Amino acid sequence: MEAPVPTETSTFEQLMLPHLDSAYNLSRWLLKSPHDAEDAVQDACLRAFRAFGDFRGADGRAWFLTIVRNVCYSHLRKGRRELPKVAFEEDIHGSPLDMGEENAQSWLEVKGELLHHALERLATEYREVIVLHDVEGLSYREIARVAEIPLGTVMSRLARGRGKLEKELAALGKDTNP
Repeated sequence: MEAPVPTETSTFEQLMLPHLDSAYNLSRWLLKSPHDAEDAVQDACLRAFRAFGDFRGADGRAWFLTIVRNVCYSHLRKGRRELPKVAFEEDIHGSPLDMGEENAQSWLEVKGELLHHALERLATEYREVIVLHDVEGLSYREIARVAEIPLGTVMSRLARGRGKLEKELAALGKDTNP
């Protein structure tokens, strides 16, 4: 699906606001803090709104995520203190589970938490491309535009990042199994 091209009647809200979830997700993974991520997205929205007149109808999602990424890296460069890591928790809704379903649900929660922790342990450049590709579904070309890196670098970072993620998951798995 192609991004809508701005016209005289199109607005910032129509073209950029649908990407707020992706913006928050990216900033959350880069900054490792929900509060800092919210601040970064708010700052990015303001910057995008101010620069919206310069937007020429390319890919709105990639354009906006580039701004989010730049804001996040500015925050990181300023040496903002890193807040303590908060364990990932997901609310479980629905009817009571039978024993088999309960065990399966517990297993999924442990695996999800391990993945979350392993991803947090990766260097930012690897975590960034994994989140943009595997979580947000951006293509290699879109990631190259967002991260302002060559296409080959995207592919190599993704491959290396996945390898490092696999090693982190294995290490974390050993830590949880006595």
